[in-house]
Amino acid sequence: MRLAGVRAPKPILDPASERRLSARQLELLDDLQHQVKRDEFAHWTMAEIASRMGCSLRTLYGIAPSKEELILTVVDCRMRRIGRKAFNHLDESMSPVEGLRAYLKAAHVAVQPESVAFASAFSHLPGAKRLVDRHEEYVAAVTQALLERAQSAGEIIQIDTVAVAHLLGGLGRELGRPGGAKGQRGSVKETADALVDVILKGLAVGPDR
Repeated sequence: MRLAGVRAPKPILDPASERRLSARQLELLDDLQHQVKRDEFAHWTMAEIASRMGCSLRTLYGIAPSKEELILTVVDCRMRRIGRKAFNHLDESMSPVEGLRAYLKAAHVAVQPESVAFASAFSHLPGAKRLVDRHEEYVAAVTQALLERAQSAGEIIQIDTVAVAHLLGGLGRELGRPGGAKGQRGSVKETADALVDVILKGLAVGPDR
């Protein structure tokens, strides 16, 4: 599915730099995306990362010139991977509302407990907030485009699509803040998914409302 005017955030590791990486470095980037979910990862030194991943410091520094940039690069790669998977949930056979529901619930994988813990641990890094904001803005842009399609199809009532898109796109991040969902019964993802259902039901036109 194509959404006019919606572009994914520019990657930290640009395509030209990625092509220069060795097969081992690309493998490490993939493996580090699993390690990055652990909150202690943000506090490891480059030497500790190299030791745990079974590679040389030179190999790591070939990916990024500092630990901070390595962490941001890995986080960016992980968020882009989640974003691609979420976008791939969209299908032309779906109605705009069905597509939006599927997209947002897939995007909420980014707010699983371990991801929330790590996000808090790496938030002090220069550029971390800007990175997260860029990805959240992309989610909001996709959401807005789908809301506008839903309006055109007569599936939802007339609303301020910009405001509602930012509300829906920011649910996971808001609930994932320390104390953001105090007293919730399920996980952050489960709560965010349930709220998406409630909000979309409230916006529906006709018998689905």
